[in-house]
Amino acid sequence: MIAATQATEARDTAIGANHQPETPARPPMLIRLEGLTKAYTEAGVTRTILNALDREFYTGEFVCLLGKSGSGKSTLLNLIFGIDAPTAGDVIIAEGGQPVRLTALSEHERTLFRRRNIGIVFQFFNLIPTLTVLENVTQPLELLGRNREARQRGQALLDRVGLGNRHGAYPDKLSGGEQQRVAIARALVHDPRLILADEPTGNLDEDTGDTVLALLLELTRDAGKTLFMATHAPEVARLADRVLHLDHGHLVSDQAWQETHSG
Repeated sequence: MIAATQATEARDTAIGANHQPETPARPPMLIRLEGLTKAYTEAGVTRTILNALDREFYTGEFVCLLGKSGSGKSTLLNLIFGIDAPTAGDVIIAEGGQPVRLTALSEHERTLFRRRNIGIVFQFFNLIPTLTVLENVTQPLELLGRNREARQRGQALLDRVGLGNRHGAYPDKLSGGEQQRVAIARALVHDPRLILADEPTGNLDEDTGDTVLALLLELTRDAGKTLFMATHAPEVARLADRVLHLDHGHLVSDQAWQETHSG
């Protein structure tokens, strides 16, 4: 009996020694860049803005893209958004679990794809001045033909960003911070998986910018969205899951960038 017990204990100890804790599964891939290159030719001189970028981004991540003005941050967002075409390479975005190559789509197909899958927040708000706050927010749903739910969902998001009582106002009656909160609601109203933000606090004072950034992060994280933000403000990076720098056309990690730029 003692021998059997000792054998059992020895077996359990061996199993425990060989058991490794399970590695958490990586979230599904949402964006993949494959050799993504963008170059412009002016007066016979070619300037490469993005040089053969290869990178994957995952569902639920907050990715902060840093780089000084002119480094190509907005160019990369435009390629992911599908309103610009690469010189070479491709952007692949998952839809319904299936990878979609943006270069394989026609211009009309890309328009429909981003309406379904992507929301965007611009630095200068880009609200339509002749539409009310609520009409600006509901526009993405109406473009998708989802008119029945538009008003209710739009009002709910305005309530969430603290502007529920301003639904009938026009953009020129709002402060910059209020306009950007409307833009955030508009970017989220059609429930996209990916939110792109191009310098979303760049046109705001520091305190207002901090408030808008906190709101954007709260809303995207609560809904499990992937947030891809381009900024020149390093202080934003402390809140991100992943920080990348665009440097001379290449994407480098935060650690690698610090090592090559220290001293």
